[in-house]
Amino acid sequence: MTKTAVVTGASSGIGEATARRLAAEGYDVVAAARRRDRLDKLAAEVPGIRPFTLDVTSDESVAEFAGSLERCDVLVNNAGGAVGLETVAEGLVDDWQRMYEVNVLGSLRMTKALLPKLIESGDGVLVMLTSTAGFISYEGGGGYSAAKHGQTAMTETLRLELCGEPVRVVEIAPGMVRTEEFALTRFRGDTERAEKVYAGVPNPLTADDVADAIAWCVTRPAHVNVDRLVIRPRAQAAQHKVHRIS
Repeated sequence: MTKTAVVTGASSGIGEATARRLAAEGYDVVAAARRRDRLDKLAAEVPGIRPFTLDVTSDESVAEFAGSLERCDVLVNNAGGAVGLETVAEGLVDDWQRMYEVNVLGSLRMTKALLPKLIESGDGVLVMLTSTAGFISYEGGGGYSAAKHGQTAMTETLRLELCGEPVRVVEIAPGMVRTEEFALTRFRGDTERAEKVYAGVPNPLTADDVADAIAWCVTRPAHVNVDRLVIRPRAQAAQHKVHRIS
């Protein structure tokens, strides 16, 4: 029987790339996100992808989604994002709340809703898409880092609590990834500031690079758990150390 993979935040970036890659690996992929027009376009382009309108910040939306699935073998909690680069002293509560709601509570809602199906599959894989910000803080990243630290803590706790169950818990923690929307969202649509993030950086990661890592992790033998995979571009030695060509 064909395995089913659920990917949240699948309308763009890493989520879209992951949906495409898992479909190529032979999964029946349920691509879930709020922007249905983008999902419909993706499904029309890629056989094996089913679109579903989902808001991970809504209990009702998540419950409806979970109830529509016959099975779930892989869950990729990818929906997330960063907003703003203010210092903690100047932090905007609404921004922090939004980041926590999507990154942390969104992952919690999806995990709670689909965990019974993952266990029932006999070989479930739960993938948490975090960030190197989940264990390394940096100036201006307090809200995002706090949210990703929360996701990382949830992932580690799940692995302990599910020990003995037929579910692997995998954390994928990317460093600098250049996607069409991440930096643009962080800078509230300011294209010039968003471009400066990647200025002079030779070959930052792409969404396809991260999707490749996710696919590798979920296709390992059932007894092999990749606890955490940190993936950065060669130009990024650490959160604060990035090689740029002037």
